[in-house]
Amino acid sequence: MSFSSDKEAADALAQSYRTLSKEIGKVIIGQEEVVQLVLTAVFSQGHCLLVGVPGLAKTLLIQTIADSLDLSFNRVQFTPDLMPSDIVGSETLNQQRDFHFVPGPIFANIVLADEINRTPPKTQAALLESMQEYAVTVAGKRYPLERPFFVLATQNPIEQEGTYPLPEAQLDRFMFNIELGYPSYEAELQIVKNTTSDKKPSVSKILHASEIQAYQQLVRRVPVADNVVEYAVGLVHKTRPNTDRAAVRASQLLEWGAGPRASQHLIVGAKCHALLHGKYSPDIEDVRAVALPILRHRLVRNFKAEAEGISVEQIIKELL
Repeated sequence: MSFSSDKEAADALAQSYRTLSKEIGKVIIGQEEVVQLVLTAVFSQGHCLLVGVPGLAKTLLIQTIADSLDLSFNRVQFTPDLMPSDIVGSETLNQQRDFHFVPGPIFANIVLADEINRTPPKTQAALLESMQEYAVTVAGKRYPLERPFFVLATQNPIEQEGTYPLPEAQLDRFMFNIELGYPSYEAELQIVKNTTSDKKPSVSKILHASEIQAYQQLVRRVPVADNVVEYAVGLVHKTRPNTDRAAVRASQLLEWGAGPRASQHLIVGAKCHALLHGKYSPDIEDVRAVALPILRHRLVRNFKAEAEGISVEQIIKELL
């Protein structure tokens, strides 16, 4: 795939996004914003954490996106007895009495880590290393992962017995924390009609791995005005309680604010959001559009906020 200019490539990306949204919409009804955020993360080389109650089609959503992108897909069901080798692979003895590496399910373009908080920290860490390094280390040998590589983890927010919540430092590896709500009445009517008949909608393959990588590089090349970068970094600084640029409400209600990775993700996310919506450079509105899912899992409320029932979302909206 070659373009004569970045402008032409940007137009092609916006068109591909519209086609992808339409194609995914054949199977996934009424989750347009979630689909947009997941695709934004794909083109921004980020990972996503999807939080929602059971039965909201989180797995189907990810499977459908993988199908439309013509990417290899593996699903790992996280359980308390899952070992790191069950994810990354292990060395085994072959018939010639030599050790050889058997790759685990992490060796795919899209990996669904289902109920990531059900497995102990040691296994979570094995997944998080691959997210950061795009490689795994087994028996001292490093094995690179095929690009594009993208982890989508799901979490059930209601069942907390027997779970191992991800520490804040590990949550920071995820670009977006996407909350899935219940579908509207009209959307649910359509879902029930679609899923209880003998017709099964299928999606066409819209983009291939090489095209996705080209678009990922394009997103990085998008120019950004200084005032937009200053707005993004200023917003992150506002979240850091008791610092010289902290917002008054942040100092009152937050224990911890967001780190520099949040500023980086705000800019890359804004670049991608602008391209998907037909713009060649992001403005402050693009930063605001991606701020909630980027900051949601990076802020820690203090006792006062918890006691008063003030959510992280409310605090972010006040800061915006």
